[in-house]
Amino acid sequence: MAKVFIFTASTGAGHNLAAQSLKESLDEVGYQTEVYDAFKEINVALDRLITKGYQQMVVNIPKLYEQMYNQFNNMNRFQQGIFQVLTKIMNPDIVPLIKSGKPDLIITTHPFVTNVLGTLKEHGAFDVPVLSIVTDYKIHTIYLKKMIDAYVVGSDYTKQTMVEKGVDEKIIFPYGIPVRQTFLENNHLNKKEAADVVGTILLMAGSLGSKQMEKAFSALLKVKEKIRIIVVCGNNAKIEKEIRSLTSRETDQNKIVEVHGFVNNVSELMDQSDAIISKPGGLTTTEAIVKNIPMIIPFYYPGQEEENADYLVDGGMAIKVDKIKDLTSMVDFLFENKYIIKRMSENMSEEAQKRSMSKTIELCQSLIAQ
Repeated sequence: MAKVFIFTASTGAGHNLAAQSLKESLDEVGYQTEVYDAFKEINVALDRLITKGYQQMVVNIPKLYEQMYNQFNNMNRFQQGIFQVLTKIMNPDIVPLIKSGKPDLIITTHPFVTNVLGTLKEHGAFDVPVLSIVTDYKIHTIYLKKMIDAYVVGSDYTKQTMVEKGVDEKIIFPYGIPVRQTFLENNHLNKKEAADVVGTILLMAGSLGSKQMEKAFSALLKVKEKIRIIVVCGNNAKIEKEIRSLTSRETDQNKIVEVHGFVNNVSELMDQSDAIISKPGGLTTTEAIVKNIPMIIPFYYPGQEEENADYLVDGGMAIKVDKIKDLTSMVDFLFENKYIIKRMSENMSEEAQKRSMSKTIELCQSLIAQ
């Protein structure tokens, strides 16, 4: 029985969910699969610095995060030095883990971990094939290391951006960002629409929640048509409390509102919806594409989410709204012209046909066999 180690990191939920999705699929075909949160395994202080620091920065100082994202995308000697230090910190723990566990394949779902593992392999610390899962739609330089054996990416667009940066196209496979098995099931036939409702909007903001959700919800309450609004607040209890308070104060008979905190049935909620308003995180974007649910994007973190938004808009799968207050007129317009929603959904369906978890599993098998 082949053994696979999957390394992830908790900067947002997407990397961990991609890792768990891969584990589900690999376990199904008989692999012995273990998932490790790389920074938690190595050093509690390091994990706190990277994961908590990331969360605080993107939420509270997005402009600084954008500046750092762009700087690291054009790696100079200073940025390279930072990753050399990170590699030295992780080396004493991660290499013995690999050597004692003796995996036949290593998969990484996080760019920092990809960089570190590529560096360690380049220095001869281990000799195991490494597969990097790119969890956004435009490649960041941090992913790119000579000793990575293969990349699975979300689209042909992603592959092209990598080729332009000098990566051999023969090791780039546009098989799609892994999603949970439940998202591959189609439950649209079970959709139950409330009487006289013209449509349903799903409002989300990712696992961290978003300060902009309250404004977006207020804009939806002003939509002239009778609509159903499903709100998922994630782990942000403060926002959930504010949304519930707003619901009790301002909702009239013209709106049907459901408010949730963190949920495990996003797939089911997408199946019930005509469009989703959300940050364009890599995994949320992929889940929406697989479900053919058009996206309306009124907020995003700079860096990879901004690039994901551009990819979606360019592909006719999403609409960006410059000001949150404009959500009101945009949703009215879309429900008055449902053919636009239909066309966006068709574009997503075309894109979804290109992804294949079975091909990703076959790639894993070929890397182990080589």
